[in-house]
Amino acid sequence: MNLINRPLTWIAAGALALVSLPAMALEPFKADYLASYMGMQANGTMTLTSEGANKWRYSLKVKNQLADLSQSTVFDESNGRLRPLSSNDRSVLLVKKRNVDATYNWSSNQATWTGDVKPDRRGPVALKTGDMDALLINLAIARDLAAGKPLTYRMVDEGRIKPMTYKVVGQEKINVAGKSYDATKVSRTDGNKELIAWIVKEFPVPARLLQRESGKDALDLTIKGMN
Repeated sequence: MNLINRPLTWIAAGALALVSLPAMALEPFKADYLASYMGMQANGTMTLTSEGANKWRYSLKVKNQLADLSQSTVFDESNGRLRPLSSNDRSVLLVKKRNVDATYNWSSNQATWTGDVKPDRRGPVALKTGDMDALLINLAIARDLAAGKPLTYRMVDEGRIKPMTYKVVGQEKINVAGKSYDATKVSRTDGNKELIAWIVKEFPVPARLLQRESGKDALDLTIKGMN
């Protein structure tokens, strides 16, 4: 997985939302973010919408003059677990385009990928109960954080399986739209990459998300509005 080709996969896997105890019912939302990507200002949005019949669509988008990036996952809730059903990962970076679709078949317990993905990453990959894609892990992390559970997961994404562990690294004040809030700071590192999220109990989505590479900011999202 390449940071430039797939910047949202890294940050989506740490995007925390719906913090409550016990796990609250899913509620539709739209959050607007001030964003910085590749050193340039960008617009960012997170949305959760109902697709009916216990199906939901969770999306994350970032766009500026250089890039148009989006990820979307359709999922359901089964025995208290958020379970991916399908997903789309799309990026346009200058003249380079990329589009990948995934299918998570829980009848056969297999995941497959199509589109701009290498042949050896198309699957199928055997699924286990609790497996999620990178984007959907955000909802599980927030629920588990509130419940005091270990933040350890198994991500199944583009023909591979990858364990992920997050940790609480402190408490901080954060300003959102001119108002100060108490935030829990959560972090995950992977080699020279780090994802930091600031979680505020008043918001159903992260107040801020910061992706760093080699100690430098790569993608920064700060909430500016919610409805």
